[in-house]
Order: sequence, then C-alpha cells, then structure tokens
Amino acid sequence: MKLELERIVLKNTYTIGELYIDEEYECDTLEDRVRPDGVKVFGETAIPEGTYKVIITFSKRFQRDLPLLLDVPMFNGIRIHFGNTAADTKGCILVGINNVKGKVTQSKVTFEKLFEKLKDQEDIEITITHI
Repeated sequence: MKLELERIVLKNTYTIGELYIDEEYECDTLEDRVRPDGVKVFGETAIPEGTYKVIITFSKRFQRDLPLLLDVPMFNGIRIHFGNTAADTKGCILVGINNVKGKVTQSKVTFEKLFEKLKDQEDIEITITHI
C-alpha cells in the first residue's frame, strides 16, 4: 500500500497536508513546522521529505497499535495518530479535516477510518513531498 503526503501549506508553527492512499484522497494532515535540511528543534519540527516504510506496532504512549515510520533521519518514534493542533505532535503526522486555520478536526474518527485500511497491510510505505 502506498501512502502519499503532499504538504500544501507551510507556516511558521505548523504544516498542512493532504494524505492519499494509492492515489485516492483520504484526509488532511497536520505536522509541525518544516525547517531547512539538517535543522531540528525538538518537538517543533516536521520530519524530512522522503519515502519511509510504515509498520503497525504498539505505542506505549497511546496504549494501542499505531502506524510507525521507520528510519526517519534525526527522528525516532514518528507515528501517524490523532490530535488537533501542532501542540499535539512531536514530529508525528496528525490526521483529520482541515476546516479550521492551523488545525485538523474530527481527528479520532478520521484516524480510525485510516487505521482500518492500514492495520492488516504488510507492505506500507509513505512518501512525503511538498507541492
């Protein structure tokens, strides 16, 4: 399964994107701010563009299975999960509907729909780009 996250709005405190599954629009995304290559502020920086393998593993923080991105340069524990603002992520990808400036709403419902599609897949990758 191929996921593609296209970052469409880059602001000083957050990044909005659109997530596609096999070229079909799935939902909107919210991440921390995109910074220049090699620059990372802990808990306030979006992961680098690129393609990453995704596996489903148990998250101690959330006490449930969540998608985990592997081999992200300078980052550990990057997951796709629910949340509404950049304060809810430490580099992770939040999913929802971007109908409020700088936020995603309906995140838990959106995440559960996405997770149903991902949970039984064995070969998942995500490509992150900026359009």
